[in-house]
Amino acid sequence: MARSKKHGPKLPVRQLAILAVARFAEPLALTSVFPYLPEMIKSFGIEENQVAKWAGFTGAVFSISQSITAVPWGRASDAFGRKPIVLLGLTSTMTCFLIWGMSTSLTMAITVRAIMGGGNGNVGIIRTMVAEMVPEKELQPKAFSLMPLVWSIGSVFGPAFGGFFARPADHFPSVFGNIEYFKRYPFALPNLMACFIFSISLITGLLFLKETHEVKRHERDWGLVLGEKLTRPFRRSRAHKHRRHSFVDDGASAPLLANANLTSSDNTAVKLGRPSMKEIFTNQTIINLVSYTFLALHVVAYDQVMPVFLNYPRQIPDENNTHLPFKFSGGFGLSSDKIGTIYTVYGIACGVIQFFLFPWLCARFGVLRCFRAATMVFPVIYFLTPYTSLIQDDTLRYTFFLLLMLVKGFVVIVGFPCTTILLTNSASSLRILGTLNGFATSFSGVGRAVGPAMTGAVFSFGVQRGYVIAPWWLLSVIAMIGAIPSWFIIEGDGPTRSLDTDDEDEDDDEDDGNEGERQEEEVTLMLNYEESNVTGLGSSQNSVVIDEDHKAKLGLTTNETKTTAAGYGTMGATKVSTTSL
Repeated sequence: MARSKKHGPKLPVRQLAILAVARFAEPLALTSVFPYLPEMIKSFGIEENQVAKWAGFTGAVFSISQSITAVPWGRASDAFGRKPIVLLGLTSTMTCFLIWGMSTSLTMAITVRAIMGGGNGNVGIIRTMVAEMVPEKELQPKAFSLMPLVWSIGSVFGPAFGGFFARPADHFPSVFGNIEYFKRYPFALPNLMACFIFSISLITGLLFLKETHEVKRHERDWGLVLGEKLTRPFRRSRAHKHRRHSFVDDGASAPLLANANLTSSDNTAVKLGRPSMKEIFTNQTIINLVSYTFLALHVVAYDQVMPVFLNYPRQIPDENNTHLPFKFSGGFGLSSDKIGTIYTVYGIACGVIQFFLFPWLCARFGVLRCFRAATMVFPVIYFLTPYTSLIQDDTLRYTFFLLLMLVKGFVVIVGFPCTTILLTNSASSLRILGTLNGFATSFSGVGRAVGPAMTGAVFSFGVQRGYVIAPWWLLSVIAMIGAIPSWFIIEGDGPTRSLDTDDEDEDDDEDDGNEGERQEEEVTLMLNYEESNVTGLGSSQNSVVIDEDHKAKLGLTTNETKTTAAGYGTMGATKVSTTSL
């Protein structure tokens, strides 16, 4: 018997939290590299004015490898499920970080970074998982802001222990000074600590993360079975146990399958083939991909060259080396631990902004307006950044620099979730999201590769000639060009989607370890009058019934009973009373 709905759609908080824990290790480990990367490159015998070039190249090979393998990883997640590919990516990255910390040459470091980038396609896959968990458009700003929030939190701890624990034999001689391993590998300790965090993410994902793929989510997951058995002694016994395949509350009011008509002959299964390029690359998806690529290019380039700028020696201005407003070449002259402190403050501020301001801004002004505004701020930030090094008073110099960093962090936090939402809503259906996000990772990977390599080379070229402004002004021009596509974006309604629900709230879902079980249930087929669509799919073998009250209100009459295919990815025979206006 159908149950009346008292509440609107809810976020699947538990599963999003588990996904966040599984994701946490990656931003923590990746940002831990920033503070000590310039010192690491110099330890390989690289000259001071060439450090920026090789730091940029190190970041570029990571992104190139990531862009090459992103689509294959996306297709693999479509074929084998999201969860196993995410866990495989975490394992690969953990192994590479362990080896990265023991790099003894520039060649070894670059090779490991290339393998690290190619061995992990989680950026696009996790984005797809969030989209599959939260199809309701009104919930997307909160849901899609979660992973950037995780990145912000990771970026608080990553640079802190990356800068603090690099070269431990030098910084803490009483503790690590007599340990030969840390003398030989001075940058290994932060990576060993990151591997411990990776192990927590892996275990959490294996035992508690549910599959979101529309077909694979119905298969037995032995990791969930083990997790259920391990946690059973710590949970209350329940009189009735129900499985739940859905990631949204049963009160979700949005249509389950937007702009789609259910038509099929008796006992006919719908077979979903590989999506075509024409289906994936619509005009709007192309514009969104271009915009996303430019955003990734200049933001990542800024993040890669910033530690080099902070580490570069200070310059005392005089008439020979300084001719304002163009010629000067000083940095901040900071060590890795101080750079780590700056990034920690930056990460804390970004986390606060992400948690408190971003959802409100999107609700107040809309996703597209927020994104356009963010793209207009980046050029100004990049233009002003190099001039902070000219301020002679230490307090004022750090104050103005941190203000610029915080504004930059704010627009990054707005920009990336917004472009993710816009890209997702430009897709024609959920079944192409894995592949589309794979292409998004590939396209952005090109930007993430070109940006650091280009700005690193320009930084080295500029400081040799006394022009530290060169990379920053280049980024400013690129950001201005990147803002243009945002004015051609049309915000879409979102991909067509199908979900199956039962009569249990997400907050009560604690016992579903056996993903292969089937639960017969009655589902009310809700009608969206404004769009004149009759939508809703249940899991296989569910009886789908149209509420008589909704028929009466909309003037519907029952014509006939047909058998149609239904199910979130897996098709089963379902009785539907078809209706007409």
